[in-house]
Amino acid sequence: MSTSVKKTEEEWRAVLSPEQFRILRQKGTEPPGTGEYNKHKAEGVYNCAGCGTPLYKSSTKFDSGCGWPAFFDAIPGAVSRHTDNSFGMARTEITCTACGGHLGHVFKGEGFPTPTDERHCVNSISLKFKEE
Repeated sequence: MSTSVKKTEEEWRAVLSPEQFRILRQKGTEPPGTGEYNKHKAEGVYNCAGCGTPLYKSSTKFDSGCGWPAFFDAIPGAVSRHTDNSFGMARTEITCTACGGHLGHVFKGEGFPTPTDERHCVNSISLKFKEE
C-alpha cells in the first residue's frame, strides 16, 4: 500500500489517543452503538482522524442500524479497499488512502435503498467531523 502520510509507530502514538491508535493503526473495532458519529446528522465532511484527509460527505451517510456510522460511498480516491481474511471470513477492509489508517469494512448487496447498495461501516473514532 502506497500512502502519502508516513509516520513511524512512535510518531502515530504521539499524535493519536490510545484508542485511536488501537483502531486506526492496529485494525481494532469500537463496540457497536458507542461511537459519537453513529447517530450524527449534521451536514459537513467526515475526515480521517489520523491525517485529516476528507473521506465522506454527510450526504452519503445513512442509518443502517448496524451500530456504527454507515456511508454508501466515499469521496473519490479517499478510501482504499483490501481483502481481510481475519476471523475466518473474507471481508473488505477500508482504509484511508493517504495514511493507511483502518476505517472499518464495506459490505455490498445487503439491500439498503442507496445508490451503490454498499454499506461502509466505519469506526467513529477513525473520523473527525467538520461542519459545512
